[in-house]
Amino acid sequence: MPIGQDSRVTLRRAAETDLDSLLAVQEKGATRALSHIFPQDTHPFPREALRSRWAKEIADPGIRAYVITNNDEEVVGFAATRDNELLHFGTAVETWGTGTAAAAHDSLLRALAAEGVRQARLRVFEENHRARRFYEKLGWQMTGKRSRTSFPPHPVLVEYQRAVR
Repeated sequence: MPIGQDSRVTLRRAAETDLDSLLAVQEKGATRALSHIFPQDTHPFPREALRSRWAKEIADPGIRAYVITNNDEEVVGFAATRDNELLHFGTAVETWGTGTAAAAHDSLLRALAAEGVRQARLRVFEENHRARRFYEKLGWQMTGKRSRTSFPPHPVLVEYQRAVR
């Protein structure tokens, strides 16, 4: 059942049957965009750890895990939220620069607003300049908070926040 939809994408709750497609999208994007943060020769994409995490998040009633599909109902992205936090968000490499991510982002914010969220937050790798430009373009602002990811080599995450309307 769609949570959000526009002419380009549909945001719907993820199911365990989406795991292979979701991970394929995530792996291709992560290895393309984050290899300077996670060198693949020393820190390859942790497919099984992420499969396990996604399976737990899909089953967790406190987390809303989503897939983003195109008009052909192919998975072209993923997202997850908990309370007011955007935990994960990404779209297929083939969609980069097409407006798909912005459309999916808007659907996700509408879903958060429908849940009563007024101020959202997210964390992004400090060295993920592409993602940071994307979020800043869409009105996200740095809070100054920093943390580290649990995945080696434990790069720095920076927090952003944004009003949800």
